[in-house]
Amino acid sequence: MWAVIITLILVGMILVVLEILVIPGVGITGILGFLLMVAGVWTAYARNGSSAGNATLLITILVSTLSMIVILRSKTWKRAQLKTAVSGKVRTFDTLNLKPGMQGETVSRCAPMGKAVFNGHHVEVDAGTSFLGTGTKVEITRIEGNKIFIKHLTT
Repeated sequence: MWAVIITLILVGMILVVLEILVIPGVGITGILGFLLMVAGVWTAYARNGSSAGNATLLITILVSTLSMIVILRSKTWKRAQLKTAVSGKVRTFDTLNLKPGMQGETVSRCAPMGKAVFNGHHVEVDAGTSFLGTGTKVEITRIEGNKIFIKHLTT
């Protein structure tokens, strides 16, 4: 019977840890984990008496508390975190010399977002309500912040 009690409590603890660390929000996983731990302790009281139940309850509380302390310590996460640095640079439209009125060509489908090339620079563009295919001649209508708006050039 102890195997069932220990299994209930351990599975419950695993589900609670998953709820806290992996699964966002307070949901079914955490509630189910807590209920499994309660079921394990209750089973210990029901099958083995109050002294065994008290011991099971105390051990469950201690193990749960200690495991949360170990899991949430910063040293634990330093071993798991990525240590790479991003060294890329963001190109601004100022350095590309893009201005309204410039003409270019789409290099992907714009539905309505896509990519176009202007003066050899590939940039993400917004075609508004238009849907443009690859290879369509376009013109920059305006630039707002980091967004380039284009229109189809009719020839």
